[in-house]
Amino acid sequence: MTPNNIAGMAALKELDVIALTDHNSAKNCGALMKAAAQYPLIVLPGMELCTSEEIHVVCLFDTLEKAMAFDGYVDAHSPDVKNRPEIFGEQRIMDENDEITGYVEKLLINASSISVMEVGPLVESFGGVAYPAHIDKSAYSLLSNLGFLPPEWQFPLFEVKDKTKLPALREQHDYLRQINSVTSSDAHYLGDIAERENSVELGNLTAGEFFEALKRGFSF
Repeated sequence: MTPNNIAGMAALKELDVIALTDHNSAKNCGALMKAAAQYPLIVLPGMELCTSEEIHVVCLFDTLEKAMAFDGYVDAHSPDVKNRPEIFGEQRIMDENDEITGYVEKLLINASSISVMEVGPLVESFGGVAYPAHIDKSAYSLLSNLGFLPPEWQFPLFEVKDKTKLPALREQHDYLRQINSVTSSDAHYLGDIAERENSVELGNLTAGEFFEALKRGFSF
């Protein structure tokens, strides 16, 4: 899962838009964006934040600068627990040539001190959009960890891993009927990167227009 391999696989599958969302870190987004510049491929920088409730939330931005500003905030609100590479593996920072330029010292799988109740407005204040990840999964999801949708929930959309579960989810939770859903590959290995099977209709294929569609909603 190096920057060039991710960009190359996405290009082979003729994807138009991808996002890089490492756990609690955006430090490899710049490398992927540079590696993808050789292809007709839009890369949205972001991260998959682990909230204080151990709920995964996708946080996306339309510029690297915004993503890295949020990265600094998350780092300051994460426990100072060192990674143990012999157990959890190396947390590498790479450049656009797939060369290792450094390592993240803090263990990135830990929960931050940021609550799921505050993360939506917080990410918006950094110029981004946030939505709960894979709410249909049995671990690290909003429904599996809380068991319900909080009345003050403030997200413009949500992610499901398995689209066949959407009708049942919307039947069980009224609020889900009012907002959009997205399905992503949630790839941790190159072979998991999804085929060209999910789409959003846009007037122009630009990062800005795709990002605005996520925030304002789209037909479904």
